[in-house]
Amino acid sequence: MAEVRRRKEVVLDEAAAQSEAAKRHSSAADSSDHVDSEEEKIPEEKFVEELAKNLPQGTDKTPELLDSALKDLPDRWKNWVIRGIFTWIMICGFALIIYGGPLALMITTLLVQVKCFQEIISIGYQVYRIHGLPWFRSLSWYFLLTSNYFFYGENLVDYFGVVINRVEYLKFLVTYHRFLSFALYIIGFVWFVLSLVKKYYIKQFSLFAWTHVSLLIVVTQSYLIIQNIFEGLIWFIVPVSMIVCNDVMAYVFGFFFGRTPLIKLSPKKTWEGFIGGGFATVLFGILFSYFLCNYQYFICPIQYSEELGRMTMSCVPSYLFTPQEYSLKVFGIGKSLNVYPYIWHSISLSLFSSIIGPFGGFFASGFKRAFKIKDFGDMIPGHGGIMDRFDCQFLMATFVNVYISSFIRTPSPAKLLTQIYNLKPDQQYQIFQSLKDSLGELNLT
Repeated sequence: MAEVRRRKEVVLDEAAAQSEAAKRHSSAADSSDHVDSEEEKIPEEKFVEELAKNLPQGTDKTPELLDSALKDLPDRWKNWVIRGIFTWIMICGFALIIYGGPLALMITTLLVQVKCFQEIISIGYQVYRIHGLPWFRSLSWYFLLTSNYFFYGENLVDYFGVVINRVEYLKFLVTYHRFLSFALYIIGFVWFVLSLVKKYYIKQFSLFAWTHVSLLIVVTQSYLIIQNIFEGLIWFIVPVSMIVCNDVMAYVFGFFFGRTPLIKLSPKKTWEGFIGGGFATVLFGILFSYFLCNYQYFICPIQYSEELGRMTMSCVPSYLFTPQEYSLKVFGIGKSLNVYPYIWHSISLSLFSSIIGPFGGFFASGFKRAFKIKDFGDMIPGHGGIMDRFDCQFLMATFVNVYISSFIRTPSPAKLLTQIYNLKPDQQYQIFQSLKDSLGELNLT
């Protein structure tokens, strides 16, 4: 009996030891799964968390008067009201800018671009300033100015090259625009190399990449937006409005009907909001496009008139904006419809804005999560910073520009004239004779 009792005690001791070991292993596994625990975090991650507390959070910022007026509302409805109020303020402001004309739109695009760049760069500055790295902010703004000189200069050469070439002291800027842009960039490049500090090379090259990715996202997209505006205001207003509509309606459908999470990067986004916003965007795009197609102010390309000495927005409506008859048959029953061909392009734009456009927002959400911040800034109460509202617009602007160049745009006489004026007189005369002969043969036939 004593032997049996001894064996039982040994078995129990071994079981207890195994149980304790299993607990220790489970505890270790749990701690390894929770990467966010203080022991597991790398120093850089802890630093980012600390800095995130000092970055502005726009959705938490509310005017004192409005905050006191809504203090009795639950937080959910309070946020709804604040977002709604400032959404309508922004929509009204957008309509006012459109009324101001192409120049007002281009200036606004430039201002938005600068503010978006400032919000992105500020995060990098906050993250890395503890190291005392020299010239980061100055270099970032220098590269912004250089990039704008190149891209906006390209637009000026394309659309106003004929006029600028007639001014003798400006002709040099047109002829050597790309060389001057490259020279300016090289100055910044050399400046960066001379600013490198021992022990911080990786940090500085990370910031260099940070700045250039920001320029790629912000400056090149604003350049494409300007090109879209010159094709006709409708190519700017309709896509921008579609993104706004999709954002608003996705929020509304998600707020009232949202149950199924859409993507982990944005936990508040739901399938109900995504689908509801998509249908609303397509319907809005058709109706809004039909309305704008009736006005030359929106459909005519923006061109410089040498006779008037100013920009003009008058033209004979092209095929896209002239009603065409289409036959529609459903179950053998036929019906004719008069539709602007632009409507079909509008449907393509609305599908992109509702299906792919939101991924610009998801990309921005991932960026903010990487730095543990809620918003890019605090300029717009209930919404965040400017970048929070324009994250999808930049992606849309690229698509519209690619769409126009692939399916819509035809060779521009203004661009051809610019290239001809840059030729030598004998080359210009050769082109003149060729055109004269070609047109003469055409008249004979």
